[in-house]
Amino acid sequence: MTDLFGGLPLALLLSPGALALLGLAVGSFLNVVVHRLPLMLERQWWGDVAAQLSDADSFRRVFAGAPPERLALASAGLEKSLAELAPLSLARPASRCPSCGHRIGWLQNIPLLSWLALRGRCASCHSRIGLRYPLVELGTAVLFAAFGWQGGPQPLTLLWCAVGAVLLALALIDWDTTVLPDALTLPLLWAGLVAAALGWLPGLGLLPSLWGAAAGYLSLWAVYWFFKLATGKEGMGFGDFKLLAALGAWLGWQAILPIVLMASVIGAAVGLVMKAGGALRQGRFVPFGPFLVGGGLVVMLVGLPRVLGWMGWA
Repeated sequence: MTDLFGGLPLALLLSPGALALLGLAVGSFLNVVVHRLPLMLERQWWGDVAAQLSDADSFRRVFAGAPPERLALASAGLEKSLAELAPLSLARPASRCPSCGHRIGWLQNIPLLSWLALRGRCASCHSRIGLRYPLVELGTAVLFAAFGWQGGPQPLTLLWCAVGAVLLALALIDWDTTVLPDALTLPLLWAGLVAAALGWLPGLGLLPSLWGAAAGYLSLWAVYWFFKLATGKEGMGFGDFKLLAALGAWLGWQAILPIVLMASVIGAAVGLVMKAGGALRQGRFVPFGPFLVGGGLVVMLVGLPRVLGWMGWA
């Protein structure tokens, strides 16, 4: 087996145990992505609002009249408020306790172990640290180990780990905000098409990948418009179309129907349980993205032939 990094064998570096350790670190970063990326998007949207409010030509085209002065004042106020915000990115500022502002040092930021050592509380103010942080780290570790066990010690396994990490971030963001950011779905879609074109996906060439992306997008697009024309309501967001298109690019068109069926059944069951428990208020809905992600991960880890066999379609 090929040696890397000072003679360490590839079989060791890409073993399930080593990938699990990598998953812990990636999971810690995913916690940052899930928390900050929606905030970064909201800042961008408010900036877009300010720009639109100050666009007098657009106002005249739409409303056939001069914009009132209060729109310019509102735009200036928004721009001033946005300019006063502290810079925010995935790298800065450094992680801090949301309750007391205590900066989290590296010893307090070791994935999973620091949370256990601190007993789930801030080292400074002792406020509770959410259980989801270590669960995301642990879940990412388990996911990476599963890809290592399923794919074996080869560079392609790292690629599937990266896909799994992006999917996990999308599922969590959608669950929290009902938003699937283009900043994650579109690169995932294009990366799948490029990987297929380069021959990195065994048994999946560019044409099946392209058809998978098209089938994923257009199938949910058709459902969306049928539901909207029939009821006057929107049943899902455009982010779901892009997410399923990305899954189709990585897994091919044959995976689309199994993914949608699994996502629909599990999503409906979860929605009913939440409604029975009072967790789903009137007028609210369960986002579909996390269940699409779950169906996609099942196909990735189990394999499409076996999933089709479960459904009697093999």
